[in-house]
Amino acid sequence: VKSETNKDESVIRSRKERPTGSTHFGDADWDEEQVDEIGDATWGEVAKACCVHDAKEWGKIFVGACAALFFLYFFLVSLELMGSAAKVLGGCKAGGLMSDDTNPVAGLVIGELATALIQSSSTTTSIIVSLVGAEAISVNTGIYLVMGANIGTS
Repeated sequence: VKSETNKDESVIRSRKERPTGSTHFGDADWDEEQVDEIGDATWGEVAKACCVHDAKEWGKIFVGACAALFFLYFFLVSLELMGSAAKVLGGCKAGGLMSDDTNPVAGLVIGELATALIQSSSTTTSIIVSLVGAEAISVNTGIYLVMGANIGTS
Protein backbone atom coordinates (compact mmCIF):
# COMPACT_ATOMS: atom_id res chain seq x y z
CA VAL A 1 0.00 0.00 0.00
CA LYS A 2 1.43 3.34 -1.00
CA SER A 3 1.54 6.07 1.64
CA GLU A 4 0.71 9.67 0.95
CA THR A 5 3.24 12.41 1.62
CA ASN A 6 2.95 16.09 2.39
CA LYS A 7 4.95 18.91 0.77
CA ASP A 8 8.21 18.17 2.58
CA GLU A 9 7.96 14.47 1.53
CA SER A 10 7.38 13.10 5.06
CA VAL A 11 4.81 10.32 5.36
CA ILE A 12 1.40 11.34 6.72
CA ARG A 13 0.13 8.83 9.29
CA SER A 14 -2.58 10.82 11.09
CA ARG A 15 -5.69 12.79 10.15
CA LYS A 16 -4.33 15.64 12.26
CA GLU A 17 -1.51 16.11 9.72
CA ARG A 18 -3.92 16.50 6.77
CA PRO A 19 -5.36 19.92 5.93
CA THR A 20 -8.87 18.45 5.58
CA GLY A 21 -8.69 16.31 8.72
CA SER A 22 -9.89 13.28 6.79
CA THR A 23 -9.33 9.77 8.10
CA HIS A 24 -7.63 7.11 6.01
CA PHE A 25 -7.43 3.39 6.64
CA GLY A 26 -4.15 2.57 8.36
CA ASP A 27 -3.80 5.89 10.22
CA ALA A 28 -1.97 5.65 13.55
CA ASP A 29 -4.83 7.36 15.41
CA TRP A 30 -7.60 5.34 13.73
CA ASP A 31 -9.21 4.10 16.96
CA GLU A 32 -8.85 7.37 18.93
CA GLU A 33 -11.23 9.41 16.78
CA GLN A 34 -14.76 10.56 17.43
CA VAL A 35 -17.27 10.75 14.57
CA ASP A 36 -17.71 14.52 14.87
CA GLU A 37 -13.93 15.07 14.58
CA ILE A 38 -13.55 13.36 11.20
CA GLY A 39 -13.29 15.72 8.22
CA ASP A 40 -14.29 15.21 4.61
CA ALA A 41 -11.71 13.91 2.16
CA THR A 42 -10.94 15.79 -1.02
CA TRP A 43 -11.24 14.07 -4.39
CA GLY A 44 -7.46 14.13 -4.66
CA GLU A 45 -7.14 12.22 -1.38
CA VAL A 46 -9.75 9.72 -2.50
CA ALA A 47 -7.95 9.17 -5.80
CA LYS A 48 -4.60 8.68 -4.08
CA ALA A 49 -6.02 6.30 -1.48
CA CYS A 50 -8.32 4.18 -3.68
CA CYS A 51 -7.22 4.39 -7.30
CA VAL A 52 -3.54 3.63 -7.07
CA HIS A 53 -2.50 0.80 -9.38
CA ASP A 54 0.87 -0.20 -10.68
CA ALA A 55 1.51 -1.25 -14.27
CA LYS A 56 0.83 -4.94 -13.55
CA GLU A 57 -2.57 -4.17 -11.99
CA TRP A 58 -3.53 -1.87 -14.90
CA GLY A 59 -2.54 -4.69 -17.24
CA LYS A 60 -4.87 -7.09 -15.42
CA ILE A 61 -7.69 -4.54 -15.56
CA PHE A 62 -7.12 -4.03 -19.29
CA VAL A 63 -7.03 -7.78 -20.01
CA GLY A 64 -10.22 -8.28 -17.99
CA ALA A 65 -12.04 -5.49 -19.84
CA CYS A 66 -10.89 -6.89 -23.20
CA ALA A 67 -12.04 -10.38 -22.19
CA ALA A 68 -15.47 -9.05 -21.17
CA LEU A 69 -15.84 -7.25 -24.51
CA PHE A 70 -14.73 -10.37 -26.41
CA PHE A 71 -17.25 -12.60 -24.67
CA LEU A 72 -20.01 -10.02 -25.20
CA TYR A 73 -19.14 -9.97 -28.90
CA PHE A 74 -19.07 -13.80 -28.98
CA PHE A 75 -22.51 -13.91 -27.32
CA LEU A 76 -24.00 -11.46 -29.83
CA VAL A 77 -22.49 -13.32 -32.80
CA SER A 78 -23.88 -16.61 -31.50
CA LEU A 79 -27.35 -15.05 -31.14
CA GLU A 80 -27.11 -13.79 -34.72
CA LEU A 81 -26.05 -17.26 -35.86
CA MET A 82 -28.98 -18.89 -34.06
CA GLY A 83 -31.37 -16.35 -35.57
CA SER A 84 -30.00 -17.00 -39.05
CA ALA A 85 -30.32 -20.73 -38.53
CA ALA A 86 -33.92 -20.29 -37.40
CA LYS A 87 -34.64 -18.25 -40.51
CA VAL A 88 -33.13 -20.92 -42.75
CA LEU A 89 -34.73 -23.89 -41.00
CA GLY A 90 -38.15 -22.53 -40.24
CA GLY A 91 -38.52 -19.17 -41.93
CA CYS A 92 -40.99 -20.15 -44.63
CA LYS A 93 -42.91 -22.54 -42.44
CA ALA A 94 -43.06 -20.03 -39.59
CA GLY A 95 -44.54 -17.46 -41.94
CA GLY A 96 -47.14 -19.92 -43.14
CA LEU A 97 -47.87 -21.12 -39.62
CA MET A 98 -48.18 -17.66 -38.11
CA SER A 99 -50.14 -15.53 -40.56
CA ASP A 100 -52.00 -12.35 -39.59
CA ASP A 101 -55.31 -14.17 -39.17
CA THR A 102 -53.90 -16.62 -36.58
CA ASN A 103 -55.38 -16.54 -33.10
CA PRO A 104 -53.21 -14.35 -30.75
CA VAL A 105 -53.50 -17.00 -28.03
CA ALA A 106 -51.74 -19.43 -30.36
CA GLY A 107 -48.87 -16.94 -30.66
CA LEU A 108 -48.63 -16.70 -26.87
CA VAL A 109 -48.57 -20.47 -26.50
CA ILE A 110 -45.96 -20.91 -29.24
CA GLY A 111 -43.79 -18.25 -27.57
CA GLU A 112 -44.13 -20.00 -24.21
CA LEU A 113 -43.27 -23.39 -25.70
CA ALA A 114 -40.27 -22.03 -27.58
CA THR A 115 -38.96 -20.45 -24.38
CA ALA A 116 -39.55 -23.68 -22.45
CA LEU A 117 -37.64 -25.70 -25.06
CA ILE A 118 -34.71 -23.29 -25.41
CA GLN A 119 -34.70 -22.24 -21.72
CA SER A 120 -33.96 -18.64 -22.63
CA SER A 121 -36.50 -15.92 -23.29
CA SER A 122 -33.74 -13.64 -24.60
CA THR A 123 -32.77 -16.15 -27.26
CA THR A 124 -36.39 -16.76 -28.19
CA THR A 125 -37.00 -13.01 -28.44
CA SER A 126 -33.90 -12.46 -30.60
CA ILE A 127 -35.00 -15.26 -32.95
CA ILE A 128 -38.48 -13.74 -33.19
CA VAL A 129 -36.99 -10.33 -33.95
CA SER A 130 -34.83 -11.93 -36.66
CA LEU A 131 -37.89 -13.58 -38.18
CA VAL A 132 -39.77 -10.26 -38.15
CA GLY A 133 -36.75 -8.54 -39.70
CA ALA A 134 -36.65 -11.15 -42.47
CA GLU A 135 -40.37 -10.58 -42.95
CA ALA A 136 -41.05 -14.29 -42.35
CA ILE A 137 -43.68 -13.30 -39.79
CA SER A 138 -45.56 -10.03 -39.30
CA VAL A 139 -44.91 -7.52 -36.54
CA ASN A 140 -48.34 -8.17 -35.00
CA THR A 141 -47.65 -11.88 -34.78
CA GLY A 142 -44.16 -11.19 -33.42
CA ILE A 143 -45.63 -9.13 -30.60
CA TYR A 144 -47.72 -12.08 -29.39
CA LEU A 145 -44.77 -14.44 -29.71
CA VAL A 146 -42.55 -12.12 -27.64
CA MET A 147 -45.29 -11.78 -25.04
CA GLY A 148 -45.47 -15.57 -24.89
CA ALA A 149 -41.69 -15.79 -24.57
CA ASN A 150 -41.78 -13.42 -21.61
CA ILE A 151 -44.63 -15.33 -19.99
CA GLY A 152 -42.74 -18.59 -20.58
CA THR A 153 -39.89 -17.50 -18.31
CA SER A 154 -42.05 -17.65 -15.21
